[in-house]
Amino acid sequence: MSDFRQALREQVLILDGAMGTMLQARGLKAGDCPERMNLLQPDVVRGVHQEYAEAGAQIIVTNTFGGNRVKLAHYELADQLYDINARAVELARQGLGARPGFVAASIGPTGRFVEPVGDAGFDEMVEIFAEQVRPLVAAGVDVLSCETFLDIRELKAAVLACRACCDLPVIAMLTFDDGGRTVLGTPPQAAAVTLEGLQVDLVGSNCGLGIEGMVEVLRQMRTVCSLPLIAQANAGLPVLRNGETLFPASPQEMTACHDELIRLGVRVIGGCCGTTPAHIRAMRQALEGRDLQWQAPARRGLLSSRTEVVAFGGDAPCALIGERINPTGKKQYSAELREGKTAYIRSAAQQQTAAGAHLLDVNCGAPGADEPLALERAVYAISGISTLPLVLDSSDLQALERGLKAADGKVLINSVNGEEKSLATVLPLAKRYGAAVIGLALDEEGIPATADKRRAIAEKILARAEAVGLPRCDVVIDCLALTVSAQPDQALETLRAIRQLRQQGVATALGVSNISFGLPQRPLISSTFFAMALEAGLSAAIINPCEARMMEAYRSARVLLQQDAQAADYIAAYAGLAPPTPAAAETLAPVGILARLGEAVLQGDAEGVVALVEQALAEGHAVMAISNEGLLPGLEEVGRRFGDNRIFLPQVLRSAETMQRAFGRLKQEMRGEALASRGRILMATVEGDIHDIGKNIVCTLLENHGFEVIDLGKNVAAGRIVEQALAHQVDAVGLSALMTTTLQQMQVTIDALRAASVRVFTMVGGAVVTQDYADSIGADLYAVDAMEAVDKIKVLLRRDPPTV
Repeated sequence: MSDFRQALREQVLILDGAMGTMLQARGLKAGDCPERMNLLQPDVVRGVHQEYAEAGAQIIVTNTFGGNRVKLAHYELADQLYDINARAVELARQGLGARPGFVAASIGPTGRFVEPVGDAGFDEMVEIFAEQVRPLVAAGVDVLSCETFLDIRELKAAVLACRACCDLPVIAMLTFDDGGRTVLGTPPQAAAVTLEGLQVDLVGSNCGLGIEGMVEVLRQMRTVCSLPLIAQANAGLPVLRNGETLFPASPQEMTACHDELIRLGVRVIGGCCGTTPAHIRAMRQALEGRDLQWQAPARRGLLSSRTEVVAFGGDAPCALIGERINPTGKKQYSAELREGKTAYIRSAAQQQTAAGAHLLDVNCGAPGADEPLALERAVYAISGISTLPLVLDSSDLQALERGLKAADGKVLINSVNGEEKSLATVLPLAKRYGAAVIGLALDEEGIPATADKRRAIAEKILARAEAVGLPRCDVVIDCLALTVSAQPDQALETLRAIRQLRQQGVATALGVSNISFGLPQRPLISSTFFAMALEAGLSAAIINPCEARMMEAYRSARVLLQQDAQAADYIAAYAGLAPPTPAAAETLAPVGILARLGEAVLQGDAEGVVALVEQALAEGHAVMAISNEGLLPGLEEVGRRFGDNRIFLPQVLRSAETMQRAFGRLKQEMRGEALASRGRILMATVEGDIHDIGKNIVCTLLENHGFEVIDLGKNVAAGRIVEQALAHQVDAVGLSALMTTTLQQMQVTIDALRAASVRVFTMVGGAVVTQDYADSIGADLYAVDAMEAVDKIKVLLRRDPPTV
């Protein structure tokens, strides 16, 4: 087998199993760096690869999961990055031997979140991954496998680094929890749409779940994705038996879903935590005699945010693009853009989301504003309060690129046109960042007067898009609505163009309100024209969704065009029933300044909360009243919405930042006094584990809720945890672990606390931890996420501490 992409079309390939536990069984000690063994114990690494190859694995994965400079720096190995990664490819190739197959490079996350959720810059992250990819490519790897990612933007950076360095096949996998989302709230559908936009070769999931959970994740991906899929499930969920962490699924249990995997278009099947050569052998044997044929479904027009997917074109309903985030004619917004503020952006995004928009157009092109910086800031601000995918509206290429880097999902660029300069610059940008584009039906000669000529420009744009690698379904042609008062014949030409393109299967768009410029009662003309365009087959409309007539025309036309089954949406809107309100647009009723403070926390308004605190102080409110009656109710509502899956971790973290800024101002009024503490909690990632994202989030939220936190960091020995727990007289100790190889250190630490007669509650969490595991090691509390940890520790600390 010499061509990986061809092999995917012809057969289902078996990828190898777990590496960390295999190395641990062969001498890797807790806390040691697995990648160091590529240099110091190459025979051991080579031997693991050989065992998997002999078991039937056709894809051998390098021992480079933590081979980026961020991870290696924890072991003072960053200066050996090139040698570690290059040597890993050699060892995998030697382990494969003369057997037909491929060597795939393991590329894992850095352990940092990308801004604004974390502190890592997007360009910085791309370079970190590129630095690892270069030696892997130079050493002759066949495939690049990005695996176990928790953040879709970090994975996006990794994919861009891979594409910048080579044209090798790229695999992209995220890890999902048993609720069907990543740590930052991304569901399988949104992940698949974003990654297919980036044109990876396979998309799927590894780690986190057993085979049944993995099948459900891939089933959801298949509903929106045409790519081949990859499955790397754990051998069940971890259990503790006789002091040893085990994954209980047998080789036979790991093959029970093969038929379903093949039907879904899974073209690579492998194993993650707990899988062994015996599991891989069973997976390979289970393929024998099965029909492995699979036909990829047609690709569709889809956009995504971090959490949502919106379809356009084809049989999808007309997508409504909210137009209000545009500085034209808006002095306040223009001034805010120059001042670096986002109050108008946030308000307009909330209003349009609540009104029923499906997408939000974002334009920051005000005179005197730094447009690239402003567009990046706007994308961050909107992503914090709305789940809708974005339309980036700019003619500034630097601004577009900055906005594309800032966006979580697959966006729509507004716009490219038939001019050579535009085609040569915008289309490659869309291809690189996995975006779709609006194509304006105009060129160097201006706007054609006839539908036929507009269609000809559309065909030119489509052909050029396909030439750079953008599929036709990712191009939306704007047939251009011209002012009917000045050019009365052009409205019908626009409608003809829409019909012609619709018949050819091309998606279309319109800035609908342009039709009525210069006329009185503009919504009358605009809404009527909108209904006519919908009948002609319009795919996307740029409108003001807060304008009642436009939404009335939209809902009515959908009923008449048989697009609203049983008029359900229409009835919900107009029969005395309020239409569903997106969670991101929900608000607390602002009655007074304290309620406004709660609203600021709920909406993550870190920019404006200090001014509200100043106003509350000026009105004579006491510090504790501002905290307990203003800020904390907002934070409690954040917790409720997070628990109901109405908001997700990025929004929670922005609310936490807002709380921190508010508390920072309140502390100035305390004259050195501290706010009342709910308890003192020591937090640590256990020895051998260098991952601290989850633990850091828990620390932040505990502090926001009034707890005093002593954070010992990561890779912390049990003895130090005991020592510090005694020194600080803490009420509880929180332990985190992400790696299966370090789970046992939780038991070691809890036993050490008991042996030292430390009377504290213990709480545990992390990607590989389960309730059953927590019970088996005697932990007092297990939480699946940070908000649950806060809620449970509040209840737990009302009890007397455990006896020892």
